[in-house]
Amino acid sequence: MTQSLHATGQTIHHDVIIIGGGSAGYAAARTAEAEGADVGIIDQGPLGGLCILRGCMPTKAMLRSSDIAALIRRAPEFGLHSSTVQANLNAIIDRKNRLIKEFADYRIQALQHPRFTLYQEQAHFSSPTLIQAGPHQLSAKAVIIATGSVVSRMPITGLEEGGYLTSDEALELRTPPESMIILGGGAVALELAQFFSRIGVKVSLIQRSGHIMSKTDKDLARPVEAKLQEEGMMIYTNTSIERVTQCSDGEKTLHFLHHGEPKHITATTILQALGRRPNIDGLQLDAAEVNVKNRTIVVNETMQTSQPHIYAVGDVNGRHEIVHIAIEQGEIAGWNAVHPDQPAKRYDDRLKAQVVFTDPQIANVGLSEQECHTRHIPFLVASYPFNDHGKSLCLGELHGHVKILCQPQTGEILGGHIVGPEASELIHELIAVMYFHGTVRDLLRIPHYHPTLAEILTYPAEELADQLPPTS
Repeated sequence: MTQSLHATGQTIHHDVIIIGGGSAGYAAARTAEAEGADVGIIDQGPLGGLCILRGCMPTKAMLRSSDIAALIRRAPEFGLHSSTVQANLNAIIDRKNRLIKEFADYRIQALQHPRFTLYQEQAHFSSPTLIQAGPHQLSAKAVIIATGSVVSRMPITGLEEGGYLTSDEALELRTPPESMIILGGGAVALELAQFFSRIGVKVSLIQRSGHIMSKTDKDLARPVEAKLQEEGMMIYTNTSIERVTQCSDGEKTLHFLHHGEPKHITATTILQALGRRPNIDGLQLDAAEVNVKNRTIVVNETMQTSQPHIYAVGDVNGRHEIVHIAIEQGEIAGWNAVHPDQPAKRYDDRLKAQVVFTDPQIANVGLSEQECHTRHIPFLVASYPFNDHGKSLCLGELHGHVKILCQPQTGEILGGHIVGPEASELIHELIAVMYFHGTVRDLLRIPHYHPTLAEILTYPAEELADQLPPTS
């Protein structure tokens, strides 16, 4: 059903209204519809969602090109000879755009399916029970907000005047700059930094905290820092940004403190990758009487806001900016919205997982050492390096290690962390074992083919199993 079938001037009622048609919103919509609800979706466009249009998929398509370039440059290490690799950023972007169009078209077809009513309008609340979508006034038994996130704007003196790229704009850049200063040390900053460095851009990365990926354990960050530096990138941690000035030739100079000492670097381009924030602008959440804290919609484990019939899922609730978690939250809210009188489904972050697609990759699931210390959770921990593992030695992938945390009495795995080759794939073995509340002894019992990267997980598991109380 399309919005054109409805006359304006009267209130249109749905069982559930979803604001936003990205990964979280679509998951909520399909779940609610499958439970028998009449679902309306409001999305002002462009349709497709952040992951498809400006997030996960375009960055991974681009990183594939720079990863291949890096491997070709290593050819002599493996007894091979190759000509010099030249990156064509215009062609890389064309390939990325072709892929993204396919992904987006598939999502658009799903949103435009007759089982939903799609309003391609901007939405805002008129009251806790009424929503305005362009000329349409809508009401519903339940509303699910899934408007995602937008690039954060940082108050850095001179940055606006000097000009900069956001991560969104960097994905459309067709001519590589000679040099680039990247502000930030999170996943987006690191992936784009390595991409541009590998296609020939001189990159300097500025991180405020003591190491990149500041919310992860330090030992996971260090191998990535080492690899980036080996590839020629300058990395400054423990910094405080002071100002940006513009040179007469159009270049930009960043002035900052590094370990308290004044420094400055100059480049043709600045990429501001200091994070994203929930996209709540224009929703008029005050009219909905929805509680907002630090520009983030506050939700509980059922994804309810301070208004029991209004839910918020995905990036907009600020809990985790990760697609599979957004989808899970959308499914939870979609079910709860249709069944308010039944025991609610709840989000549990025991299996929260994250991947950073740098080389080496970083992947983790469950608790980190930092979190265990903060929450006073007892744990045992063991790790094993890739540079002492047969398959990774054969592949020439020597950066990083695997690390497992377990409960000291039972051996149940509390967290798994991998920095190294194919970490994004290897982490799923630990996710699977943890899903069933498995132990390090269970991990040892699972057959592992030799030689594989996966068998490296048995080494820390064996070390931890030896520290457990004997079984009866």
